[in-house]
Amino acid sequence: MTPSARLQATLELLEMIETVLRPADALVSGYFRARRYIGSKDKNAVSSMTYALMRHHARLNWWLDKLKYEKTPRHRLMAYMYLINKENISTFDELFSGKKFAPSPLTDDERKFLSKLKGHTIQHPDMPEEVAGECPLWALQSLKKRFGKDFAASMGALLESAPLDLRVNSLREKRDSVLIQLTKQGLPAKACRYSPWGIRIKSRLALDKLPMLRDGTLEIQDEGSQLVALLMDAKPGERVVDFCAGAGGKTLAIAAQMQNKGHIVACDVLEKRLKRSAERFRRAGLHNIMVKSLTNERDPWVKKHKESFDRVLVDAPCSGTGTWRRNPDQRWRSLGPGLEALLPLQASILESASRLVKPGGRLVYATCSLLEEENELQIEAFLAKHEIFKVLNLKKAFPEKPEIEKLNELLDGEPYLALSPLRHKTDGFFAAVLERKGQFG
Repeated sequence: MTPSARLQATLELLEMIETVLRPADALVSGYFRARRYIGSKDKNAVSSMTYALMRHHARLNWWLDKLKYEKTPRHRLMAYMYLINKENISTFDELFSGKKFAPSPLTDDERKFLSKLKGHTIQHPDMPEEVAGECPLWALQSLKKRFGKDFAASMGALLESAPLDLRVNSLREKRDSVLIQLTKQGLPAKACRYSPWGIRIKSRLALDKLPMLRDGTLEIQDEGSQLVALLMDAKPGERVVDFCAGAGGKTLAIAAQMQNKGHIVACDVLEKRLKRSAERFRRAGLHNIMVKSLTNERDPWVKKHKESFDRVLVDAPCSGTGTWRRNPDQRWRSLGPGLEALLPLQASILESASRLVKPGGRLVYATCSLLEEENELQIEAFLAKHEIFKVLNLKKAFPEKPEIEKLNELLDGEPYLALSPLRHKTDGFFAAVLERKGQFG
């Protein structure tokens, strides 16, 4: 693709993201699947610019409001190129040529718009803190409370591009062996800081360069998500439920932790996702997992199997604020229930799933959210109603593995696991480990 064609493809993607109510990553993937002639370098260039524009969404819109221009993808792209890439007018004329596969030429009004941006950068002292930090108003107060004096730095970390984290399937290979193989392929891979299964690759690469993803030796999974699975401390032979299994990432990690022994039930209300996850389980060589589609969180299956499981994971549906590095569009687009609907749903899911836990068993509640309402306050409300559960000390909750060399760095948020991109270089995750003391009333 020519540089002009890349710009045109970026514009087409931005317009799709603005008008089609689907996650941006799904739209980007679908766009390239329909255009298989686009090479990997061009795909990377187009997707990188598309995601960069989403990460600058609020600030670009602020400039358009300030200069009284319509907030269109084309105007945002032009402002980004001028304020961030520092392109000069002659370059704009070359790129916006109107030729085949190129954006249409600049209008006189657009030239005037660019002239008004002269001498400026993307930041401006008059920007409100929520604009400068690309923080939607609905999350502002909660995130300010979470981060305090580190609010600006933490929001900056959430604007960075996330690395590629991989989890080694310990039933297939040792991490050291995989690292050696990746190094031989010329990939800048290193062991993750905390997870004993994790590998991090910082550079962008086409995933078809990793055949170990196809045979189940490796799975794509953020290090924070791996740590949530680690907190289950599931033993071989135990009975385990992943109550909101989704695509099955944590289920896979837990099953490997159990050395393919025992019994895991992967539950979800989204039957299609469960069916796709079943294929991942087979590819990874895991035989101790069954999938169970639920009608809702209070499906009769729960009552039938109450007090039957040693470990229960509730990876609750949430706002996804902790994954904004990977999903910058989630800040501004409403693609699912808002907080008002999520909070009672989370409480209901936790309440129902807790009935599956045996006396002496473990209940892990987790979200990929940074908001107190979805995390600490949910646990406090649950414990106030259920005195038969207690919070388990994180140091006791993590398995005793010498590989977790930096364990003390994860204990700052005691009594809960509270990960953030700024401090831990992971996605934002929360996890509470609860232990059941006795019988339900």
